[in-house]
Amino acid sequence: MTLNDKVAVITGAASGIGKDIAKVFFAAGGKVAIADLNIDAATATAAELDPTGARAIGVAMNVTDEAQVDNGMASVVAKLGGIDILVSNAGIQTVGPIDQFAFADWKKLLAIHLDGAFLTTRAALRQMYAQGRGGSVIYMGSVHSKEASMLKAPYVTAKHGLIGLAKVVAKEGAKHGVRANVICPGFVRTPLVEKQIPEQARALGISEEDVIKTVMLKETVDGEFTTVDDVAQTALFLASFPTNALTGQSIVVSHGWFMQ
Repeated sequence: MTLNDKVAVITGAASGIGKDIAKVFFAAGGKVAIADLNIDAATATAAELDPTGARAIGVAMNVTDEAQVDNGMASVVAKLGGIDILVSNAGIQTVGPIDQFAFADWKKLLAIHLDGAFLTTRAALRQMYAQGRGGSVIYMGSVHSKEASMLKAPYVTAKHGLIGLAKVVAKEGAKHGVRANVICPGFVRTPLVEKQIPEQARALGISEEDVIKTVMLKETVDGEFTTVDDVAQTALFLASFPTNALTGQSIVVSHGWFMQ
């Protein structure tokens, strides 16, 4: 699986899953734009991959800011020569019961996951359509795109929404050779997940060890976390797939949690 100088914009790529996807894409021959709210971390990540800046750049991007998204995408085109792949990965997590959930927290999470996916998709599609060389849009969903869990109402809502968006992009993008798919990981031990462990322990009144064993990994076949590399290799597969045979789909990467 190679990318042959294809240009990938990866949001939320200064840490966690996004950072590993950037590394895997770069190793596969791609050019990568590390788009992140933290521009210092994004620039540092890009410099780790390519100190020359020829094949990796950092881009400041608040995915909920329309102007910043459009300007950031234009910067990628100017510096790397186009956009062939979008990985919409930026996200946050806030847990709590619905009856106690602050509306501001609900709106913030949905804005990052859904508004961010829309704004980056729109900008990427405009460029992909103009280029006329096809493209791949990849959304970072979750098993929670398929399944619900307690304490995660906005997250589950947002991740379900990404599947709907991907299906529409798949239909609209087909005549332009643009594919859209969703990766649905299980629990990956990133800072986002590490933060949830004590939060869920407090909310559920159980130990952190029990959160891991009886909440997070209970439904897996082997009691194992999904790794960032598991997700990154799936992203590479989707990014490099050559035809519309694989579009509008959601792929669960979860050690067997939620078998379809």
